[in-house]
Amino acid sequence: MDTKELLKKVRKIEIKTRRLSDHIFGGEYHSTFKGRGMTFSEVRQYQFGDDVRNIDWNVTARYNEPFIKVFEEERELTMMLMADVSGSGLFGTTNQFKKEIITEISATLAFSALQNNDKAGLILFSDEVELFIPPKKGKSHVLRIIRELLEFKPKSNRTDIAGALKYLTNVLKKKAIVFVLSDFIAEDYERTIKIIGNKHDVTGIRVYDEREETIPNLGMVQMQDAETAAVRLVNTQSKSVRTAYSKYHRERVDYFKDTFTKAGCGVLDCRVDESYVKKLLGYFKRRG
Repeated sequence: MDTKELLKKVRKIEIKTRRLSDHIFGGEYHSTFKGRGMTFSEVRQYQFGDDVRNIDWNVTARYNEPFIKVFEEERELTMMLMADVSGSGLFGTTNQFKKEIITEISATLAFSALQNNDKAGLILFSDEVELFIPPKKGKSHVLRIIRELLEFKPKSNRTDIAGALKYLTNVLKKKAIVFVLSDFIAEDYERTIKIIGNKHDVTGIRVYDEREETIPNLGMVQMQDAETAAVRLVNTQSKSVRTAYSKYHRERVDYFKDTFTKAGCGVLDCRVDESYVKKLLGYFKRRG
């Protein structure tokens, strides 16, 4: 992808996702993810309806009339996006690949963080951490995140969610909002997500294609594994083959939901041909 084409794609993503974050998600994001607490702002005269527990007795005694302490939310937060860039992301049977939806959702969340003056960072992972962008503020930083999501070429096609989560614990010492975006066709991350869930506010966003759920009856079909590159002939006429595949896929989905839920983390499903806008907005409203 040349520079001109890349900038055009970045601009297109920016226009679409920034509009969403400005008009839809900004307020929901703010109300869903609270700051670290309340910090003292000022003292003002008591007004009818104010909480008497906030009366500043020292100032009240000095001026012989009631004054209260005013507090405001200490808002600044850190958001970390963890995007799966393994080979299975390059799959989609409608108008978009899973990878493209992950990019759009990530951009929307990053602009929501920007609008609320929060830091945003990015981890791209396969079966290794491919790229780490430390959390920072600013529009230019968010645009860099989008550029990397669009053009980064991973070294590996495989997936290791546990390894990426372990890396996160090493680079983020303070509590953060963490979004893990993947198809979650993986396993063995239960122990790690428990540790992460105790420290951070974590949401797993599963991006998937409906054609991944079942195998249609198409006779003998040559199939290639997007992550291992292994090629094999599959007899899709066989009911037992189709049933075994559907069972395997269902087990991966159930493992994702059960593991995240037990760890106290949020879960969200986004199908590539459905509106992730409605899904995200509904999730934020439920949590807010």
